[in-house]
Amino acid sequence: MTSRRRFLGSMSGMTSGFGLATGWSPELEIPVLPPQTPGPMPPAIAALSSMRGQKVSIGTPERLARLEKARRLLGANRMGALVLTGGTSLRYFANIEWGLSERLLAVIVPVTGTPLIVCPAFERDRAMEQAETGPLGRETAVLTWDEHESPYALAARALKARGLATATIGFEETVRFVFSDGIASALPSARFASATPVTAGCRMTKSPAELALMRLAARVTLRAYEAAYRSLKDGMTQGEFAGLVRLAHERLGFSGGAGVQVGAYSALPHGSVAPQTIREGSILLIDGGCSVGGYQSDISRTFVLGRAGDKMKKVFDIELAAQSAALAAAKPGVPAGSVDAAARRVIEAAGYGPGYRYFTHRVGHGMGMDGHEWPYLVKDNPLPLEPGMTFSDEPGIYLPGEFGVRLEDDMVITETGAELMTPQSQSLERPF
Repeated sequence: MTSRRRFLGSMSGMTSGFGLATGWSPELEIPVLPPQTPGPMPPAIAALSSMRGQKVSIGTPERLARLEKARRLLGANRMGALVLTGGTSLRYFANIEWGLSERLLAVIVPVTGTPLIVCPAFERDRAMEQAETGPLGRETAVLTWDEHESPYALAARALKARGLATATIGFEETVRFVFSDGIASALPSARFASATPVTAGCRMTKSPAELALMRLAARVTLRAYEAAYRSLKDGMTQGEFAGLVRLAHERLGFSGGAGVQVGAYSALPHGSVAPQTIREGSILLIDGGCSVGGYQSDISRTFVLGRAGDKMKKVFDIELAAQSAALAAAKPGVPAGSVDAAARRVIEAAGYGPGYRYFTHRVGHGMGMDGHEWPYLVKDNPLPLEPGMTFSDEPGIYLPGEFGVRLEDDMVITETGAELMTPQSQSLERPF
């Protein structure tokens, strides 16, 4: 079993993603203008029909298995309990979807015994409505606090009652400091640590049910992109085209969208909010996705309205070769950093180096319930890849003042190699 120190060491040098910005979901990073209604529905979008019937939900037995794995990892990392608050990890383990506010709702998973909920008293019924339909069940202990009381003292008493007064308590990485600090202050004899070895240790490898949701999300987004592309016209603004992408996702039965960057703005990897108009010969870089059953797609396409210039075509071909090199390099047992290196070698050999000069970011990030999650395909990351890990495969070449090209598909590590969840784009003029 991997030790906590070794696990965290294998993740060193990885970041949690670029800064967040506005868009259809928190996972989208490209700043986008509000989508605009482009007028009558184009035929390519009107022809779309809902794919919601293909979605199959994650069941309680799978979530119970996740909790058991979390307990094993807690023990392996010498932690006495895992603390979860609102966010994707809470939904992953407990199937409870809860927003964050100044009031603490926490699920505490001890290394032995059953989980418990610490909850505002007036929210108890709402919390139990969700808990009863998931792995916690209606018999879960719920400790409630009134508005004038300390939820941290209540959580501390619960941990003491489980014999964990001097244990190491692991906090999920997105727990707000005010919550973790409050519990730590109320339980001064305990030790506190990041629970990333537990939560990422569970979430990094996806089950067949999770992969089915991710594959569906990828198919939905690619179909939405294609329908929007076939509706593209000279004179559209970026907001109008983004509106087409959003509308296409809605026709397919899911909420989704994309950031749209035109011309020289495509050389900014995460774009600009500057107003942009699409003209004949314009290059467009779009980046976005959708959520299906809580699982994300993240796909980028670069294409041209009309005919592409020779330099654009050359850069696209280098990009396609780099994306293919990353795909070929990804297989069980190889270090995550070697996948980034494979794509970077292609780009540098073509004259767009060294290092991050034109390919300005890592080749990929882990993904699942979050658009960016552990682990990361970044230089020098020694973490060995495993079957079921999922990543973006997204090399990019960005030429300041001219244009940028990025191809991004979602990738899963298989028993023998890796595969993309969607077909690769083959050219700027025929991207689908």
